[in-house]
Amino acid sequence: MNRNKRRDLLVLLNNDHRSKEAIDHEVEWLHEVLYHVEELENFCKAHELIDLNRYKVYTQSGRVKKAVMRKDFVAFEFISNKN
Repeated sequence: MNRNKRRDLLVLLNNDHRSKEAIDHEVEWLHEVLYHVEELENFCKAHELIDLNRYKVYTQSGRVKKAVMRKDFVAFEFISNKN
């Protein structure tokens, strides 16, 4: 992902006492956090592959990455968050 990529964020604030600079700082911080969370390696570490065809759950990030990157979907295979 390009670090300079623009994204739309909805930021809800509970007060009106923040300056424009403070809000910009918060948005930049959120962008930085999301950049690291959205990396494929981190995504694969936080998810698992549930294969109902084989009745197995795969937690290896390599197996999850292969399933995510696949062009064709396999029936009854699911990507699930480990939380």
